[in-house]
Amino acid sequence: MEKKEMLYEGKAKKVYTTEDPDVLIVSYKDDATAFNGLKKGTIVGKGAINNRMTNFIFKKLEEQGVPTHLVEELNDRETAVKKVEIVPLEVIMRNYSAGSFAKKMGMEEGVKFKCPTLEFSYKNDDLGDPFINSYYALALELATQEEIDDITKYAFKVNEVLQQYFDALNIDLIDFKIEFGRYHGKIILADEISPDTCRLWDKDTHEKLDKDRFRRDLGGVEDAYEEVFRRLGIQ
Repeated sequence: MEKKEMLYEGKAKKVYTTEDPDVLIVSYKDDATAFNGLKKGTIVGKGAINNRMTNFIFKKLEEQGVPTHLVEELNDRETAVKKVEIVPLEVIMRNYSAGSFAKKMGMEEGVKFKCPTLEFSYKNDDLGDPFINSYYALALELATQEEIDDITKYAFKVNEVLQQYFDALNIDLIDFKIEFGRYHGKIILADEISPDTCRLWDKDTHEKLDKDRFRRDLGGVEDAYEEVFRRLGIQ
């Protein structure tokens, strides 16, 4: 599998075409951004950690019936993936109050919910990724009802699997953002699952092991990413 033309460069990844029109290569960068790109920096080694962690988790999710875009890990930073049409919805699952939810609802961070909470945002940087519901998504023709139903079903399944897995690693899964794509008429999980897209707190110390360390200038960002990777035990 060889990289051909660069199709797209985003905040955290570059995407290339291959000889197979159905397959792309995603190359993970060490660049870090926050607040819709207003804050920029570098987290050394994050590209390799996020790539390998995503593939490791996607394989586990596939085993539990969640279809993903994963084709093959090519090296530490690059992975062959199915070419999908991304559904322009950011899908956010929350198990504890944190981040924008805590701010909007006037709650302290770290309060565990009685049940997981699903949230949609319209994936649009110019608008600041505004919060929407499924009726907005239908009205704006971002997704069909059937697609929203599949996304919802898979989002809760991903949360169930990840909560159990991270629990065994002594990590609380506070919340996470995922994205889905259309692949030959089916909805499948795409993008990544990593400390860039999840809030992960140590169960005992409540130390943040995720991108919030970068967002909030807490220091020790590389160490936090490496700690999550170490606990995953990826060979």
